[in-house]
Amino acid sequence: MNITIIYGQKHKGNTWRLAQLFLDQFEEKQITEFYLPESAPAYCSGCLNCIYKGETLCPHAKAVQPIVNALDEADLIVMASPCYVMNMTGQMKTLLDHLAYRYLSHRPEPSMFGKQGLVLSTATGLGARKTAKTIAGNLFFWGVAKIYRFGMPIGAADFDHIPKKRMQKITRKANGIARRIRKKDGRARPGLKTRLMFSIMKLGQKNNDWNPRDREHWVRQGWLKA
Repeated sequence: MNITIIYGQKHKGNTWRLAQLFLDQFEEKQITEFYLPESAPAYCSGCLNCIYKGETLCPHAKAVQPIVNALDEADLIVMASPCYVMNMTGQMKTLLDHLAYRYLSHRPEPSMFGKQGLVLSTATGLGARKTAKTIAGNLFFWGVAKIYRFGMPIGAADFDHIPKKRMQKITRKANGIARRIRKKDGRARPGLKTRLMFSIMKLGQKNNDWNPRDREHWVRQGWLKA
């Protein structure tokens, strides 16, 4: 299994430890890792070049496109961000800002419709579930076929001091999700919600006279045929 994992912070803390718990469940794997902010682009400048002119004209394309290429090659996309003040890290948000052009409403990548995604987040207390949900929403709008969320309040300052019962719960849940991912490997298909959203966007693209770049993409993919 080809796995691309993006860490929302460079230090190897609780969310990194949770990610390793998952990765250990996959025996035959090739892993590509990105640590933010080191691998991240600068803040999105809002120039809209990616949407109107093409992603290669983004002023930060040199940093963005290697990550995009790894996402496209992956069977499983893992997004791992600790919860900072009730949401994802600023570094993770900065990366996602640069990928808006890949939304279903613009130029979705066809390979996403056969991929799985896993979103991980931890917090000592509240916020991890909200963080995972927010990041998973981006994967949904990329068209990722099957998305799993694991946002967990660990109830401790670090992984080594998690109460025994909570650690057992974390391990059971991680093992269960990993089993489902392995079972779906190569067989993931978009659900009803994704297909419905794609159909809505297709109607919009048929009448798209405001962004030729987006419409050309849909025509090239053969998605606008009757």
